[in-house]
Amino acid sequence: MSDPAKVRRHAERVRELVASVVRSQIKDPRLGMITITDARITADLRDATVFYTVLGDAVAQADTAAALESAKGMLRSTVGKALGLRHSPTLTFVLDDVQDQVKHIDDLLAAARNADAEVQRLAAQAKYAGEPQPYRVDEDEDDADEATDTLRGGEAR
Repeated sequence: MSDPAKVRRHAERVRELVASVVRSQIKDPRLGMITITDARITADLRDATVFYTVLGDAVAQADTAAALESAKGMLRSTVGKALGLRHSPTLTFVLDDVQDQVKHIDDLLAAARNADAEVQRLAAQAKYAGEPQPYRVDEDEDDADEATDTLRGGEAR
């Protein structure tokens, strides 16, 4: 097992290398507006997962995935030489659907805001279910308390 700090450094280096190679060396016309967002590498430094986003529709995403798949060998050799490891890590490309997740979270927050507004609207119109004084007050008890106070030498209420 490798040191976790070393694994993080290698993952960051893989992300930088793949982004640099995609930007400068891959001339595939299928490659869209791509951003390499993250890279993760296993503790044994054998497998690397590279996350990317593509600006565009599903067709642009599919074309970019095909372009990355065809350039995988060149990317792997470049990463292996730059890292100086005994074994070059295998690269797996995963479409990072951050925009979809952001939209989903925004929709959930909007639904929660609407529900809160509805609850506040209902609370503003709400009335108590019972009487304003919910406790029963016996007139006899008040008279008994005044009599007890008088006997003790205190003032009546």
